[in-house]
Amino acid sequence: MKLSIDSRVLSQLATVNNLLTEWGVRSYLVGGFVRDALLGRATADIDIAVAQDGVEVAQKVAAALGGRFVLLDKVNRVGRVVVVDKEARWELDFSTFQGSIEQDLEQRDFTIDAIAIDPGELVRGGGDVNLIDPFNGWADLKHGVIRVVSKTAFQSDAVRLLRAVRLAGELGFSLDPQTEAQLVDNCHLIADVAGERVREELLRLLAVPHSERFLPYLDKLGLLTAVIPELAAAKGVEQPKEHFWQVFDHSIETVVAVDFLLHQGGWEHAGDEVLAVVPWSDALSQHFAQEVSSGSSRRLLLKLAALLHDVAKPQTKAIGEDGRMRFLGHAKLGAVVTAGILERLRFSRQEVRLVAVMVREHLRPGQMSQGGLPSHRAIYRYFRDTEDAGIDVLFLGLADHLATRGPRLEMAGWQEHVQLVEYVLAQHFEQEGRVKPPKLVDGHDLINIFGLNPGPKIGKLLEAIREAQASGEITNREEALAYIREHLLTKAG
Repeated sequence: MKLSIDSRVLSQLATVNNLLTEWGVRSYLVGGFVRDALLGRATADIDIAVAQDGVEVAQKVAAALGGRFVLLDKVNRVGRVVVVDKEARWELDFSTFQGSIEQDLEQRDFTIDAIAIDPGELVRGGGDVNLIDPFNGWADLKHGVIRVVSKTAFQSDAVRLLRAVRLAGELGFSLDPQTEAQLVDNCHLIADVAGERVREELLRLLAVPHSERFLPYLDKLGLLTAVIPELAAAKGVEQPKEHFWQVFDHSIETVVAVDFLLHQGGWEHAGDEVLAVVPWSDALSQHFAQEVSSGSSRRLLLKLAALLHDVAKPQTKAIGEDGRMRFLGHAKLGAVVTAGILERLRFSRQEVRLVAVMVREHLRPGQMSQGGLPSHRAIYRYFRDTEDAGIDVLFLGLADHLATRGPRLEMAGWQEHVQLVEYVLAQHFEQEGRVKPPKLVDGHDLINIFGLNPGPKIGKLLEAIREAQASGEITNREEALAYIREHLLTKAG
């Protein structure tokens, strides 16, 4: 078989193969690298199975190539070598196998990942290879099927439950019916997987565009609530009449709406005319592409916030004396519940904080619109309270609006909400320009000029000055001092 592999990848493989041959290390290319090469997908992640200690081999290769060694699995002896040159970044994962390569492939997850290639043969033949394919993975690749290698694959490593759905989403494949049945039977096992491994697969799942395709499927398989059991209580919880869906389905649709708004997927309940009026720019695209932590971006964390934004509605649901249904405090409690979920799944502090803020503040955009466009002060306070998640919360609010109305969306109400977002964004960028220059006054001024004592009062006065500066009421030091003098006189009086 002839593989089309980038010349730079082939050159890197030749270098590594020469080293391994010189050291007498028997090796095979396996896993995702072989799968992607057969599909014609470019990849700089290279999986190599070696008939020696994979960690020790990785350390030697890292030293020889001037790369960085990363220990991936101490027990199973898996090590990574990261090599960065002027043209690319390479990740070479070395796993340990004993016995024959066929025995190693038998322990792997899916047939499409249980194919091996002799690297020496690949390098010498310039892409011509014979596949070592004992489980007919090549046939499943051609037919677009995800099939487990063995009946015990999920029991052996339950993170494969998520990986199966993720691979299907990434590749546009479908699960083999027997594999799907095994997944449903074993979905509860995901609760025993280390949080950091679940986090990695969950983020990669959220990175797949078109949430409308895989999220409902993930729930159908029982995996969504197995990973986040807190969502189970939202099933069947009714909402006020303006909501088209009950709480759980509304949460799913809000994630789908985020993809739609960020130009990452479609939404069957709205067309191009709905998306056309939403503000979008290179700056916003770059904002949502920003990396927050390893493997996560603002876009992915916004989707996670969309999934969890109403997680506390079941606990806070109440019917008032007037007969109206309310969920008082659900945003604040939801932020606490969300933080607990993400901490359990070993998200970083920064990720936990950012998503919790989005959940806590997701009602704020709607609250700002009461009685027309918000004031400059209201906008300043909004971005102060939402910390660095202000833009994200605005888009979460838009997604929440879409997922509330669903097919009953009215363009007039939608355009009004979009106009608010456009106005708040424009005013925010203007305010940033006004408050980014050096402070007009500081704590020393308040102590030296006005004779104030150090304490909370100084912080409150400085924040009031920044707020007035952002709203355009104060533009220079003299005006700032006059503002403080008048404030102190008013308080004294």
